[in-house]
Amino acid sequence: MTYRRRIEQISGGRVRLRAGTLYAALDRLTSDGWVAVDREEVVEGRLRRYYRLTDLGAARLAEEVERVRATTRVAETRLRARLIGGTA
Repeated sequence: MTYRRRIEQISGGRVRLRAGTLYAALDRLTSDGWVAVDREEVVEGRLRRYYRLTDLGAARLAEEVERVRATTRVAETRLRARLIGGTA
C-alpha cells in the first residue's frame, strides 16, 4: 500500500495528499531529522523509498500529540459549559 493510500486510510478519508505534497513533506521531515530513509527498492522500474521515524521525530510527535490533547481539553470544557447553559 502506498504512503498516500495509507494516509487516506488512517485519516478515514479526510486527508488526501497529492504526490508532490507528500514528497515535499517527506523531504522537509528528512532534512529536519524527524524521519530517515529506511530502505529503497525498485518496483516495476521505479524507485520506492521507505521511511522510518527517528528518535527526534518520535519526540517531536509526542510533543504535538500533547499539544493537540491540550487543545482538545479546552474545546471539550468550553463545549460542555455551553451545553449546560453556561458560557465559555
